[in-house]
Amino acid sequence: VRVGDAVTSLPSRQESRIKAIYGPDGELEEAFAPQAITVTLEDEIDVSRGNMLVPVKNIPHIGNEFEAMLVWMHEGAAKAGEHYMIKHTTSMIPGVLSDIRYKVDVNTMKRDRNAEEGAVESLELNEIGRCHITLHRPIGFDPYDRNRATGAFIIVDRLTNATVGAGMIVDRIVSNLR
Repeated sequence: VRVGDAVTSLPSRQESRIKAIYGPDGELEEAFAPQAITVTLEDEIDVSRGNMLVPVKNIPHIGNEFEAMLVWMHEGAAKAGEHYMIKHTTSMIPGVLSDIRYKVDVNTMKRDRNAEEGAVESLELNEIGRCHITLHRPIGFDPYDRNRATGAFIIVDRLTNATVGAGMIVDRIVSNLR
């Protein structure tokens, strides 16, 4: 980021320009990841923890539904229709594993042809599947192959706070699967 850059705050879509950038040693003209910085904007807009500040000309997808490749990392199976917490960037958002479209054969890393699409009801420990995730509020995201930071997430059990899965958002964004 550079002083004077036009930015948009997501998910509010409010726009402003970067007025100043501060690092540990004082004011900067520009900053790069992974520097720890403070940004001052020209306008008073709401940018809270978990919100994204993005260039005006590079806005990610905004929505509360996406498809992802999910690896399940817990002894208790992932079940379609179950509610979880989704940790995406710095946000924790309640969400639902709406549908498990199909499993991936871990030996070939190709779609498991033994299960009919839509017939998969759960993912067991170390299984991988293509899933439809629905969040309770919109987020800004990109496909994983475009931006690893905004295309990745973890799934947290709501009761135990244990990390139970990890996912990569895929290109196709789906609504009304069934």
